[in-house]
Amino acid sequence: MADHVAGGVPERFVPRTTDARNAGETAILAGRRRGPSVAFWGMAMLIASEVTLFGTFIGTYYYLRFENAHWPPPGTPEPRVVVPLIMVGILATTSLPMQLAAGAAQRGRVSSARAFLVWALAVQCGYLAWAIHDYVDQLHVSTPQDNAYSSIYYVLLGADHAHVAIGVLLVAWLVWKLARGLTMYRLNATQAVAWYWHAVNLLTLVVIGVLLSATI
Repeated sequence: MADHVAGGVPERFVPRTTDARNAGETAILAGRRRGPSVAFWGMAMLIASEVTLFGTFIGTYYYLRFENAHWPPPGTPEPRVVVPLIMVGILATTSLPMQLAAGAAQRGRVSSARAFLVWALAVQCGYLAWAIHDYVDQLHVSTPQDNAYSSIYYVLLGADHAHVAIGVLLVAWLVWKLARGLTMYRLNATQAVAWYWHAVNLLTLVVIGVLLSATI
């Protein structure tokens, strides 16, 4: 029994994934993997914690909404609708190149993986630049309001923008790392970051939907 690992698998059949030294070896060892990587489960736990965090924000938003007769309160500008919907729709499309990058890395196609990441990064940076500009613009042009609506609105929107920024930094880091070649660690990172970005896109769609619900 000493030569067996968890699940009764003979130790000699367990791929030594850290031994991969190039894209070809990484693809071969990745193909032998029988389940999700540790990086995937780590990212899954992080995403679960982020969903819990946003769940408390959204719960607070609706609690305050139902506790106030007027939402937004009189004198508070209503959130913009058309442009945010267009921009978040554009952002959501970046899940495609991120998933394609993860798939390309899985097959050892590092050049394709980098190209897909650069595609995603360009769109993500464009969205983030608009989001920051729009956020600051709203703070400057709107009359400051000391009310619950303004507080939760900017907290929820700011938290979402912060997570988009973190995702952009992770993708930029991946582009830099893959420029030096593909290893199993970088493959795991690419797949984990792709899942993180899918979660960010979904959270952004939910957040924008919640904030725009005030116009209904």
